[in-house]
Amino acid sequence: MLKKYWYLFAISMLPIVELRGGVPVGVGMGFPFWQVYLVCVLGNLLPVPFLLLFGRRLLVWLADWPYVGNFFRRVIEKADKAARGFGRYEFFGLWAFVAIPFPGTGAWTGSVAATFLRMPLSRALLAISLGVLTAGIVMGVASYGLLEAIGILL
Repeated sequence: MLKKYWYLFAISMLPIVELRGGVPVGVGMGFPFWQVYLVCVLGNLLPVPFLLLFGRRLLVWLADWPYVGNFFRRVIEKADKAARGFGRYEFFGLWAFVAIPFPGTGAWTGSVAATFLRMPLSRALLAISLGVLTAGIVMGVASYGLLEAIGILL
């Protein structure tokens, strides 16, 4: 049983997949919402402090690599473009960016955007954490169904 939780935790740590993929997998495993939510949120948040501290340096370094450099240059360009759109509402914008479960959004991309915005670590970590918590609820409602999520299912 513990192995399944580690699997779910690891899925939620992966870039691109993140919590948005972990929650439906947890539903498929038959776990109750609170367990799926807790494991996926923790898994999704674990890489965030490291990404905030080292993300930009890593991306710039990888952008110079042969074969994969073009991909990472595009990631940097996308993050720069997203960062310009936040303006003075950067905290709310970052929270919403992470919270809304669309492809290309999430804690990983939000961490990169926060580094490009040069947000203070504590402010970025709070916005991303709130976004992940919100995304977990959104995905839980979507995955379990609205009626079951609020306990009205007959």
